[in-house]
Amino acid sequence: MADTNVAEDETSNASQEQHETVDEMLARHRQEIKQLQNKETELKKAAAKGSKAEQKAKKKQVEEDVSKLSTKLKEKQLKELASQGFSSSSSSSNISKDETNEKKGDIDTLVRAIAGVSVTTAQQEHSKPSKSVKRREKRAKEEADREQRIKEEQSNVTSDRMVENQKLEKKLKPLGLTVSEIKPDGHCLYRAVENQLASLSGGASPYTYQKLREMAAAYMREHKTDFIPFFLSETESESESAEERFEKYCSEVESTAAWGGQLELGALTHCLRKHIMVFSGSFPDVEMGKEYKSGNGSSLMLSYHRHAFGLGEHYNSVVVVNNMTG
Repeated sequence: MADTNVAEDETSNASQEQHETVDEMLARHRQEIKQLQNKETELKKAAAKGSKAEQKAKKKQVEEDVSKLSTKLKEKQLKELASQGFSSSSSSSNISKDETNEKKGDIDTLVRAIAGVSVTTAQQEHSKPSKSVKRREKRAKEEADREQRIKEEQSNVTSDRMVENQKLEKKLKPLGLTVSEIKPDGHCLYRAVENQLASLSGGASPYTYQKLREMAAAYMREHKTDFIPFFLSETESESESAEERFEKYCSEVESTAAWGGQLELGALTHCLRKHIMVFSGSFPDVEMGKEYKSGNGSSLMLSYHRHAFGLGEHYNSVVVVNNMTG
């Protein structure tokens, strides 16, 4: 947009240049510099929105854009001054001595103003950046680099998710199955089981996801000798005993949105006395509660996603293609 405005100004002024007096040219030059300064102010205001990282990135882009426009304007104005025989320190004999002396200061100021890569005063242009400015610039660069790395990582996550979903679909499709999406709120494992129970009953599930949490926690407490060895392999602490840590874990299972995994699935398969099948596009399929498996289609079917939503692990419900439920 800024380039377009400058181009339009150059076109509109082109026909005037051949008929301008020196006074008119200098006045126009000062007006052009002022317009660019105003444009820079507008762009900086527009860039002062969004997160700090976004603002820094936008500010950097504004500085680059203004630098290009300023350089272009400088070249144009110096060319016009040269066509009149002027430089920053001398004048042409084509202009009277009085007029030259009167306008020399204006020309020196003008040349200095358009000599830099940005629209600033000569003193600002030639002064060395302070340590604080250098630190801010360094932090801005580090933040911009971090944002770029995050974008690249997100791109990789998206790619991994697509590959994982394609493999899972290839596995489920021949079985006449498909994934029913579950809300990724920390309760996904329990919501997926709730969805499966509702599908089997043909109506509402006999247990809510919260009740399933409580059932899993209660079963784990009652059979802690079966679960603590697996639990200890995942946690370490010098200040608490194994039983204290296990009790705290069970409390989180029943009363928070803590993510559920294989321990909780193991508890649920016994609580519900159901065979559970977990399909995955990243790992081999897992069967739990084989002793409860029957031929009447009463198994609970879930899907495990390692790269879901860029959030990491996630569980969905797996249903028959023509029997999708909410």
